[in-house]
Amino acid sequence: MGAPVGGNGGTGGTDAVKQPNAQLGSWFMRSGWSKGELARQVNRRARQMGAHHISTDTSRVRRWLDGEQPREPIPRILSELFSERFGCVVGIEELGLRSAHQSPSVSGVDLPWAGAQTVGLISEFSRSDLMLARRGFLGTSLALAAGPSLIEPMQRWLVPVPASQGGTEEPDRLRRPARLSQPELDLLESTTVMFRQWDAQCGGGLRRKAVVGQLHEVTDLLQEPQPEPVAKRLFKVAAELAELAGWMSYDIGLQPTAQKYFVLALHASKEAGDRPLGSYILSSMSRQMIHLGRPDDALELIHLAQYGSRETAAPRAQAMLYAMEARAYAGMGQPSKVKRAVRMAEDTFSDVLPGEPEPDWIRFFSEAELNAENAHSYRDLAYVAGRSPTYASLAEPVMARAVELFGKDPEHQRSYALNLIGMATVHLLQKEPEACAAMAQQAIPFARQVRSERVNTRLRKTVDTAAREFGEVAEVIRLSDELARQLPETAEAV
Repeated sequence: MGAPVGGNGGTGGTDAVKQPNAQLGSWFMRSGWSKGELARQVNRRARQMGAHHISTDTSRVRRWLDGEQPREPIPRILSELFSERFGCVVGIEELGLRSAHQSPSVSGVDLPWAGAQTVGLISEFSRSDLMLARRGFLGTSLALAAGPSLIEPMQRWLVPVPASQGGTEEPDRLRRPARLSQPELDLLESTTVMFRQWDAQCGGGLRRKAVVGQLHEVTDLLQEPQPEPVAKRLFKVAAELAELAGWMSYDIGLQPTAQKYFVLALHASKEAGDRPLGSYILSSMSRQMIHLGRPDDALELIHLAQYGSRETAAPRAQAMLYAMEARAYAGMGQPSKVKRAVRMAEDTFSDVLPGEPEPDWIRFFSEAELNAENAHSYRDLAYVAGRSPTYASLAEPVMARAVELFGKDPEHQRSYALNLIGMATVHLLQKEPEACAAMAQQAIPFARQVRSERVNTRLRKTVDTAAREFGEVAEVIRLSDELARQLPETAEAV
């Protein structure tokens, strides 16, 4: 066994002669803190993280300034404290410190599939996000996983976890009385529904922090002893909130942060024993991979989702997975498989029974959404096939139907905007700049209303393409001027 850490987060054990840490000293001097103040803040933050063994004092702070390298989690705590103090990112390396390894919650996706660890990882990641949620901070400390490094860990979603490793299986939890009442649990679940409605109406940029805060509160409840039925309901709420936090992060362009939330959501859904929810989370991960130009990874994720829920998913969820399968095949340029998946999505959706009880997370997949996904599959296929007019003509009536249906649905303004833009791109493929400009023009007021980087980026890209290809057309010129006036490029808060 190694030497006891006692609680000071001390040196890594090197006998090398230490030199004063000038970088840490510079930040410390500018902070205006005393050594005692910094020690107290470190201890307080460590307790918040659950690192109760940390007990720092002024002599320990002096040793850090003299060049001693503290163990984790001290470097990360100091980075967070100085970042908050100065209102900018102060990385571990900028403090002259070393981190032996990054915490699993802020690096990689290959995480332990066990309940207690899942709760701890979600708690730590959501707390870091709340404290340091300036654009790009978490994004720069994370790296997107793709290929086997993403797919192989996700495949373990289907592998049973021994009871001794699961956070909800511990005997003391099974014997504890419930601390949450039925109305309290119902309220947590209804709040998640409300957050999802806000996202559809307003985009990911407006309420993301509220969702992350609620997620963190749920992990606090999961860290208390709970009976197994209550713990499973809480894990389900955590999974839905983490997926929604990931979706909102994706919507505003924080891609690595989004992927991390999706992965944590999948872990929570496993603890909840909810395979259909897990499949939905995998479909969100697949959408992200399509957006990032990795259709092969998207297809692997969708096939994993289909396999995992083949006996439990309702027709609406199955139709959604088929539609996403078509999107992946479109990006890979496989028209016959696109058409087959589109047909399966349509046929399966026809089995949906009106009024059938369904979880709230799948209700978004309406007839409008079905048409939107299938239209985008044909549209994407047209681009992959060298701007094929054949596939563009297949996309046009289906996209028009999606626009019509979303136009009647005030609760999904972001989807309406995205499909107006999608229709504009179809007109571009068909070399109809006037019709393209008309559709894009309709999208501008909705882009102003919703806080969605996806909407803004797609709109700007479409208008830029129209201006490049048809810059002499009067409608396109007016559209470019209107977009620059109504939607100037500015950074969005997260």
